Amino acid sequence: MLQFLDTTAAPAAGGGMASTLVMLVLMIAIFYFMLIRPENKRKKEAEQMRSALKVGDKITTIGGITGTVVNVKDDKFVIETGADQVRIEFAKWALSTNDSAAAAAKEEAKKAQEAKAKAKAAKKAEKSK
Repeated sequence: MLQFLDTTAAPAAGGGMASTLVMLVLMIAIFYFMLIRPENKRKKEAEQMRSALKVGDKITTIGGITGTVVNVKDDKFVIETGADQVRIEFAKWALSTNDSAAAAAKEEAKKAQEAKAKAKAAKKAEKSK
């Protein structure tokens, strides 16, 4: 009846250690899949975007400056901003978004979706014959 007050009862031998180990491994796995892996993926995509930078791209820097790329070097790029054609040199790590590449990716996705829809319609028409 009052077993929880009984001090003579033997504690569980190995169950506590095994369950603690399982919980620890589970927490590490959750942290990996929820935090570490997505962050590494974002870093890889950002590095790929910076390495694919080319002359003529419309970009935005991390400081909010927008412009068109006029020169690309190994670790720097030069952009031209505004109608007065001011040129500013930035380090590649300061690149936030490449608007030209994003627009091209949207256009490609739209074309792929249209091609998929056409193929589906053609398949449906073929079945009805």
